[in-house]
Amino acid sequence: MNFPKDFLFGSATASYQVEGAWDKDGRTMSIWDTFCRTPGAVRHGHTGDMACDQYHKYPEDIDLMYRAGIRSYRFSLAWPRIFPKGGSIPNPAGIDYYNRLIDALLDKGITPAITLYHWDLPQELQDSGGWTVRKTAENYADYAAFCFKTFGDRVETWITLNEPWCSSHLGYLHGEHAPGIRDRARAYRAVHHLNLAHGLAVQRFRSMNMKGRIGITLNLSTPRPATRHPEDLHAADRAADGQSRIYIDPIFGKGYPQRHLDIEPAVSMPVEPGDMEIIAGPIDFLGLNYYWEDAVRYEASAAEEFVIVPSHHKKTAMGWDIVSEGLYRQIRWVHENYGPLDLYITENGAAFPDRLDESGTACHDPERTEYLREHLRVCKRLCSEGIPLKGYFLWSLLDNFEWAHGYTKRFGIIYTDYGDMRRIPKDSYYFYRDVIAGTEPL
Repeated sequence: MNFPKDFLFGSATASYQVEGAWDKDGRTMSIWDTFCRTPGAVRHGHTGDMACDQYHKYPEDIDLMYRAGIRSYRFSLAWPRIFPKGGSIPNPAGIDYYNRLIDALLDKGITPAITLYHWDLPQELQDSGGWTVRKTAENYADYAAFCFKTFGDRVETWITLNEPWCSSHLGYLHGEHAPGIRDRARAYRAVHHLNLAHGLAVQRFRSMNMKGRIGITLNLSTPRPATRHPEDLHAADRAADGQSRIYIDPIFGKGYPQRHLDIEPAVSMPVEPGDMEIIAGPIDFLGLNYYWEDAVRYEASAAEEFVIVPSHHKKTAMGWDIVSEGLYRQIRWVHENYGPLDLYITENGAAFPDRLDESGTACHDPERTEYLREHLRVCKRLCSEGIPLKGYFLWSLLDNFEWAHGYTKRFGIIYTDYGDMRRIPKDSYYFYRDVIAGTEPL
């Protein structure tokens, strides 16, 4: 297959999207519990109260991973399950759940990869300002250090944050995600404090002499130019500032992209002495979540000098263009501008309108299978070119709660029946199994 022998094939989920048990065993409210109860915030008023009930059904999910040959499971910890109300007193029942999950994975030979923060901030910390205040980053560092100490004897792969752009921009600028705020100045304060939280967690990891590796997962935007006109090349470069460089540049010691901040005169990044050095602490790997690529052209009247233009590409149920070559371009861009560094695709997948067949025991999803085939071909190509791409985590293991879309979008390679919580492997599950086994030509 031309994948390196140690290439890591994994799958991924997030705590609020799959766990359920939102008020069980000492877990308290997160910002997503609150947001879901805000009228009109989530499609059909759906909540993650039950989600996929992985809190109770994790042994079945682990068995399904094992039968597919999946070698690593990327999952996130629910901060309010470990520290109720965002306080400093740990919750034994929450810790016990994650200990059981980790041990069950290891018993099956599946490597746990933990994301410390996948958006479920304790509500009490939001009430005190959330990511707009520095104290939240400091609280996060304490939470991260506790997790390193508690689980680090068995967990060697740590991801500080998942997609901080979504936390800051979708949460504080556009209001589409929790906490549902629309305020530009607060959004950019959140940008810096999320970056700082990452840096503080890495700093704690190093000071504790933890074994294993630590990195971060970003959802970069690296659009292609609509034409080869110089102005469109410039537009594509500018388009990478607001979602990509504002996160990746500080991590690699390049500071914030000044030309992006220059168009935001009302924005003041709350940088204190030493912050940028903390944010630039060395990481062991970079995780990239890739779903689609836009095309852009130059537009002088636009604040950032670009606009997204239509394309011919097929689209997923989310309306996202299917552009596997965009994954190739993005990985090359990261490697050439920020490498050499081990890279992982920590999420890649697609939503389609899946249905069970008449028997209710199978789900045929040829569009997803083709999507995965195209993107895995790109991964193989990147590896063959010597790019240090070390692994691929498919999103998602299960159909689950898709944030503001509720349960209306299905990303899983395993169909979740939300009525009785049955798990039904889709055709794409068997495809991925065969890819991992090395018996499926790409």
